[in-house]
Amino acid sequence: MPINTSFTAFTSFAAVGDSFTEGMSDELPEGGYRGWADLLAARLAAATPGFRYANLAVRGKLIRQILDEQTEAAAAMGADLVTLVGGLNDVLRPKCDVEEVCARLEEAVTRLAPSCRQLVLMRSPARRGPVATRFLPRMTRLYEHIDALAERHGAVVVDLFGAPVLGDPRMWAADRLHLNAEGHLRVAEAVGQAIGLPERTEWREPLPPFVPPGWVARRGSDLRFTREHLLPWIGRRLTGRSSGDGRPAKRPELVPLEP
Repeated sequence: MPINTSFTAFTSFAAVGDSFTEGMSDELPEGGYRGWADLLAARLAAATPGFRYANLAVRGKLIRQILDEQTEAAAAMGADLVTLVGGLNDVLRPKCDVEEVCARLEEAVTRLAPSCRQLVLMRSPARRGPVATRFLPRMTRLYEHIDALAERHGAVVVDLFGAPVLGDPRMWAADRLHLNAEGHLRVAEAVGQAIGLPERTEWREPLPPFVPPGWVARRGSDLRFTREHLLPWIGRRLTGRSSGDGRPAKRPELVPLEP
């Protein structure tokens, strides 16, 4: 997993993936989401006049959809820096052919790596709890494959899964599926350091000791989660719908980003 130790300015950045890269759930006051990719792009733009940025990621996308709908467009952009994060939506589904997911991810990497100066892959973070534990063997297989792909294609791997602080429930939004604003800030710092940007903060630093809420507060939180997030998610699965159906990418073109 090579990590850049010196930084050469990037003039452009294309981000490919699902909700994690789209920026959920780092909510903006005026609506919509920001997220780690936007944060990283803003930092790069501040150092490079004329910096261009595209974010093709769309929530809910599976690796086959990312491959079919995003990678060709991203490769054609010829951006200096490309990030690709996908596959976790697949492995967290009840039925999943992990080897098929790995094969489609390999196709995406093979298409993107020659198109850019630096490709970045990630071991996605996971909230500590029974869901991550249940699907750990699948996740481990996916992450091992990501490491192997990076070795073959000269990509950088950012190991977010291996950072305990990003498994802390306090880094996650109320839907328990997406990082909150603090989580996205840490990911942006992690990716920045991986591509050679000077360290600003220690993104792996743990949070203060956790004081669990009382029983009533926990049950109230669980009920809100079930009503507002879990039941709608189950409904989409049963009807074959996705939260990203019909949704365009927020930055589909590689265009200048004002610092």
